[in-house]
Amino acid sequence: MTKVLIATEKPFAAAAVEGIKKTFTDAGFETILLEKYTDPTDLIKAVGDVDALIIRSDKASRQVIEAGKSLKIIVRAGAGFDNIDLVAASEKGIVAMNTPGQNSNAVAELTFGMLVFMARANFKGGSGTELKGKKLGIHAYGNVGKNVARIAKGFDMEVYVFDPFVSKETIEKDGVNVVATVEELYSNCQYISLNIPATEKTKKSINFELLAKMPKDAAVINTARKEVIDEEGLKKFFVARPDFKYISDIMPDCHAELLQFENRYYSTPKKQGAETSEANINAGFAAANQIVKFIKNGDKTFQVNK
Repeated sequence: MTKVLIATEKPFAAAAVEGIKKTFTDAGFETILLEKYTDPTDLIKAVGDVDALIIRSDKASRQVIEAGKSLKIIVRAGAGFDNIDLVAASEKGIVAMNTPGQNSNAVAELTFGMLVFMARANFKGGSGTELKGKKLGIHAYGNVGKNVARIAKGFDMEVYVFDPFVSKETIEKDGVNVVATVEELYSNCQYISLNIPATEKTKKSINFELLAKMPKDAAVINTARKEVIDEEGLKKFFVARPDFKYISDIMPDCHAELLQFENRYYSTPKKQGAETSEANINAGFAAANQIVKFIKNGDKTFQVNK
């Protein structure tokens, strides 16, 4: 019998777990649950004889992958997949997948919650500013970026997009503006929504020089990955530009140093982008269905390693 391990230090919602279990029961699979574990070795032990693994923000490290003697597929319930060692998975012939789009609305809504929070002086009673008519730059136009654009238009903002991997025609169909370079995006927009993945090219790419191109009263909202920020450059820019604000869903390593910039910096204690019951359920169900399709039919639609 095919065995599937659901390893979630931050568990799925109860409704999601029940739905996932039912999907696997209907497929004739056995479900093993590992929740709220605190020791990474617990995952290494649990993965030993399973055929499939579902994780959230948990680390599918080389150690975990090598311990999975029968492992055929790993699915990260969410869009990002940098918590899977793709090289190790490929070396062992294990298929790695994500579940793109399942939590994109949740992340986009959080982006605007953060944006309003920062624009309204952190809700501390001071005079804020309205978003209507302001320019919002969307850095990467994937599923999250598209939802950010949709919400921004509801706020009557001017929306600009930079994404070299999406055609100009595709972006313009959504009624937003396309810019040719990342420098143009940051120079033109007071607000930036960061939606880029952490890759070798994007890590530390949001640096002092790029931020310095932003207009007065600039703000960056990061619901992507902390690794894309050059933290030394960020600290330097906070000092150079007293008008600049930064709000993040991923606590930077320099968090303690940034706390001195009261009312200009905020980070959630833990990543909250996908933490809605709807996103939780959608991502969990998608992960389960992708595993069933792969095991039964060899479907690799959402494979992220080759």
